[in-house]
Amino acid sequence: MNRKWFAIAALIVAAISLLSVASCGDPQTLQSIAVSPGTVTFGSSTSSVQSDTGLTTQLRAVGTYLHPPVTKDITTQVIWASSDAQMITVDSTGLITVTGQVCGTGTIVSATVNTNKDGSGVSSSGAIVTGSMTADVTCPTGSGSGSGPALTLTFAGNGSGTVTFSPTGLTCSSPTPCVSEFISGTVVTLTAAPSTGSTFGNWLNCDTPPSTNPCTVTLTGNETVTATFN
Repeated sequence: MNRKWFAIAALIVAAISLLSVASCGDPQTLQSIAVSPGTVTFGSSTSSVQSDTGLTTQLRAVGTYLHPPVTKDITTQVIWASSDAQMITVDSTGLITVTGQVCGTGTIVSATVNTNKDGSGVSSSGAIVTGSMTADVTCPTGSGSGSGPALTLTFAGNGSGTVTFSPTGLTCSSPTPCVSEFISGTVVTLTAAPSTGSTFGNWLNCDTPPSTNPCTVTLTGNETVTATFN
């Protein structure tokens, strides 16, 4: 009987040893990603959007792993993406750059890793671990904001589309407002292009009739124009 129990105990010890070895051989499991800084605001209310062009901030991605628990800098290993590339771009190293075309708040810059395990270490092919931060570009206010008066474009309606500014060539997509500055007296042309499934409705505050597309605005002071897509 003693031999029998001794044999069982030996098998249990061997099994535990094998599990320990297998556990030690498991790859580390990425649990979460933290992006820093968490928020960045570029520009000021007294400077033009165009003057913010080229402003940058370097982001850092830190991964938290299990087996064993450890944190690592994975800035160059994640996939970086910007939710509004018209306002903020991000390269493969995590460097974000202001385009100088659009101002506003709430651009989400994300850092993502595709992994074969979920946060608890359970096998899960194609699982995604991601972290993010928020970048803002301050819109100018008042008339003394740099290069000249500002033309703000806003969107209305249940449809979607784009509006292109001339002479700057800036293209804005609904529903994000755009601001661009011009030399006083410039005649600005705005051309609306509805998305598939949408139609152009009308303009508000253009010099031309509301239903005319494109619209024109002679800019001598700050103005706001609204494009409606249905």
